[in-house]
Amino acid sequence: MSTESKIMEPERIKSTMPALILPGGYHAIVPPLATAKSFQKIKNFIEEHLEKDMNLFRVSAPLFVRQDTGINDDLNGVERAVSFPMKGMNECRAEVVQSLAKWKRMALAEYGISAGSGIFTNMNAIRPDELPDNSHSLFVDQWDWEKHITASDRKISYLKKTVKTLYSILRKAEVFVHELHPEIKPILPEQIHFIHSESLLLQFPNLTPQERENEIVKKYGAVFVMGIGGALSDGKAHDGRAPDYDDWTTANEEGFHGLNGDILVWNPVLGKAFELSSMGIRVDKQALLRQLGIRGQERKLEFLYHQRLMEDQMPLSIGGGIGQSRVGMFLLRKAHIGEISAGIWPEEMVHLCKAHGIQLL
Repeated sequence: MSTESKIMEPERIKSTMPALILPGGYHAIVPPLATAKSFQKIKNFIEEHLEKDMNLFRVSAPLFVRQDTGINDDLNGVERAVSFPMKGMNECRAEVVQSLAKWKRMALAEYGISAGSGIFTNMNAIRPDELPDNSHSLFVDQWDWEKHITASDRKISYLKKTVKTLYSILRKAEVFVHELHPEIKPILPEQIHFIHSESLLLQFPNLTPQERENEIVKKYGAVFVMGIGGALSDGKAHDGRAPDYDDWTTANEEGFHGLNGDILVWNPVLGKAFELSSMGIRVDKQALLRQLGIRGQERKLEFLYHQRLMEDQMPLSIGGGIGQSRVGMFLLRKAHIGEISAGIWPEEMVHLCKAHGIQLL
């Protein structure tokens, strides 16, 4: 890591909004209009490498799906989706997507994608229960991607190989941004560090999951935390995951459970671990039944998506999401996601940010 990455704990100004971080002495390196232009170039660059490096084809994606299909992402199972009746379809209700985790796997089958290839798309979502802060907004934009794999690929070594490829794209993008804005120095380490959430718990037993992430990412600069969704030895999950896309229960060859995880990097502006991507090998039939049973959600087997999975009408796959505005925020060294994408923000947040050099769109 470069000398810039040694700025681990920037001064923070106390805020009346506990979740809001106000870095002391902050000023945007790149002004708003130049930010918009650079962000578009970053998106084009990353999409080019998703196609070339990961063998993904870009496809179109829905903004909403039928409520009765089970296709929409439940996230942690408690978030409300935006829904509305469709006049031309007998008032059947549709939901604005929260992510495309399940839709993408169905799309692999519909497009006839062969093993080793996949798809990606620009996903725009609305998450009304999200609490806005430096990195969260009611509006979510990400690259959703999914790749067809074989049964022999359902192992941690394949997951790690995919993570390394995706991480290499992020490092290339960081160099690309340095060429656009020489004052922004690359800080991502050459290698990403892998650790299972159970090992992280044992290493920092008295810390919360967020605090554990901060400690490990501060040390290594970039970390992939594996096995997210299932209960650890303390009886708690590192973080929430829905039971019907990521596989967080299958035993892996390293002696742990779970074939998924998050890419976290150290954010020098906010002085904390910063999630850029969530991804994982998806459930097969056995894992789906197991995880629905753990969550008491066997009723979902009546939905179209789950029936197709149980009837082998969808391929085995690996997939995830890469936060577009988050990547732009990290690469352009912004203090708030609202400097990258327009949104609706609490009035107090707007005033506080403006007073500390952060211009929200």
